[in-house]
Amino acid sequence: MFNAVKLWKERAGRRVKDLSTYLRYIFNGHLVIVLLFLIGSGAYYYQEWIKTLSTDFPAEIILALFISFFLTYSPVYNFLLEADKVFLLPLEDKLKGYFLRSGFVSFIFQGYILLLIFAVLMPMYAHISSTGFRLFFPFLIVLFVIKGWNLLVSWRISYFVQTSVHRWDLTVRYFINLSLTYLLFKQANFVVLLVIALIMVLYYFFFHNRTKALGLKWDLLIDQEEKRMASFYRLANMFTDVPKLKDTVKRRKWLDFLLGRIRFSQEKTYLYLYARTFLRSSDYLGLFVRLTVIGILGIYFISFGLGQILISILFLYLTGFQLLPLIHHHQNKLWVDLYPVAEKHKHDDFHLLLMVILTIENIVFALFIFLKGEISLALLELAAGLLFNFLFVYFYSKNRMKDKMTPL
Repeated sequence: MFNAVKLWKERAGRRVKDLSTYLRYIFNGHLVIVLLFLIGSGAYYYQEWIKTLSTDFPAEIILALFISFFLTYSPVYNFLLEADKVFLLPLEDKLKGYFLRSGFVSFIFQGYILLLIFAVLMPMYAHISSTGFRLFFPFLIVLFVIKGWNLLVSWRISYFVQTSVHRWDLTVRYFINLSLTYLLFKQANFVVLLVIALIMVLYYFFFHNRTKALGLKWDLLIDQEEKRMASFYRLANMFTDVPKLKDTVKRRKWLDFLLGRIRFSQEKTYLYLYARTFLRSSDYLGLFVRLTVIGILGIYFISFGLGQILISILFLYLTGFQLLPLIHHHQNKLWVDLYPVAEKHKHDDFHLLLMVILTIENIVFALFIFLKGEISLALLELAAGLLFNFLFVYFYSKNRMKDKMTPL
C-alpha cells in the first residue's frame, strides 16, 4: 500500500545525505579560513560604517528592499524526481501529506536564512532608531508570518504553467512585501498594516479558489527542483567532481568577438577551447561576474584604506580558486584527447586564460578604488593584485595540479 509519509522521509533523507556529502568538500580546507577571515573583515568594516550613520539615514527602506527579496523568493522544496511524472501521477490525490511536509521544511530552512539576513541588517536599523534592538523579536515574528504567506502563494502559483503568471506574481508579491515591511520598520499605524494584511489574505484566497480544480503541474515542479539542485551541484563541482551535474550551454553570440582575438594556430587550440568553455558553458562566466560585483560592493561600501586591497586580493583568490575546475571540464570527452597538440600547451593555455581573467578582475577593482578618489591606493592595489595573480596562477595552481589526481 502506498505510504506518502514513508516516501517523503526516504526522499528527504536521501537529499540531506546528498547535500551533506558535498558540503563536506565545500567547507573543508583552507577555503573556510579565507571565508571566515573575509566575514570577519566585512563585519569589522560594517560595524565601523554603521557608526558613521546619521539619524536621517534611510535604514528602513534599505532593510525593506533586502528583506523583501528573501521574502518573495519562496520555493517549496518538493524532492521530486523525473520518473515521478509517470509513477506518482496516478497517486496525486494521496500526496497532500507529502507536500505539507515539504512546505514545512521549506519554511524552516528559508526562515533560518531570513533570520540570519535580518540579524545582519538589524544593527543598521537599531543605530538610527530610538527603539534600538527592542523590536527585533516582534519584527522577526511578523517576518516569519509574511514568509509563510509567500510560501502558500508560491505553491498556489505553481499550479499555473504560464510564465507570465509567475512573473506577475513575483512582481506583485515583492511590492506587497516591500510596502508591508517598510511600514512595519517605520512603525506605521496598526490600521494601515492591517489593511495590507487583509489584501494579502484576499490575494491568497483568489489564487486558492482559482486552482482548487486544477491538477499539479508535474513537469514544472520537477523542472524547478532540478534547477535548484543543478545550482548546488555547480557550486559543489568547484570543489569535487559531481557525476550528477548536467552541463548547460548558452550561445552568448555577443561575446564571440573575444574569441576572434585568439590567434588561429595549433598551439592555441586549448586556449580557444577553454575560452569558449568559460564564456558559454555552465556557470563560469556567471561565477566571475558575481564575485566581481560582490568584490566591488565590498570595496565601495565596506572597506576603507588598505582594507580595500585585502578585499580585492581575497576576491581574486576566490575567483581563481573556483575557476580551477575549468581545466578538467572536458576530461571525460575522448575526442579532446585526439587533438594533435602537446600536453604542455594544454596547461600553458589554461594558465594564460586564468591570468587574463584575474587581471581583468583586478583592473576592475583598481578602477573602483580610483573612482573613490584614492589614486595612490588604486595603483597599489593594481600592483599587489598583479603580483598575487602571478603567484596564484604560475605557482599555486601549477603545484595544485601536480598533486591533483584527487578532486578539487
